[in-house]
Amino acid sequence: MAGEPILIVDDNPANLKLARVLLTADGYQVRVATDAEDALAVLREFTPRLILMDLQLPGMDGLTLTRRLKNDPVTHDIAVIALTAYAMKGDEQKAREAGCDGYISKPIDTRTLAATVDSFLRKRGAPPS
Repeated sequence: MAGEPILIVDDNPANLKLARVLLTADGYQVRVATDAEDALAVLREFTPRLILMDLQLPGMDGLTLTRRLKNDPVTHDIAVIALTAYAMKGDEQKAREAGCDGYISKPIDTRTLAATVDSFLRKRGAPPS
């Protein structure tokens, strides 16, 4: 769904750049943040339809930030997909319990990231007018 606004929150510069390049090449409007505070600042000026959220962030972690966003009426409806190196049993459940709408494990699959994001956005339907 080219043109859709997406926020990527990740403290790893290589992962952040890779995800941004892949999604920008597919036509998404991409903004980035390197930690929770940066993400909150971006969200004051930018309303994404979807956030790719690293769960291991310095300071406030991605699970805490997701809970905060899902409890805020302004950001509640933004889809959050956990993008994480966590791959242990139960980690996906923890992400979903925090409010994540989906889960993608790292390393990022360059062949499927954009298609996965597109598929997720299509499932959620058209943005509200």
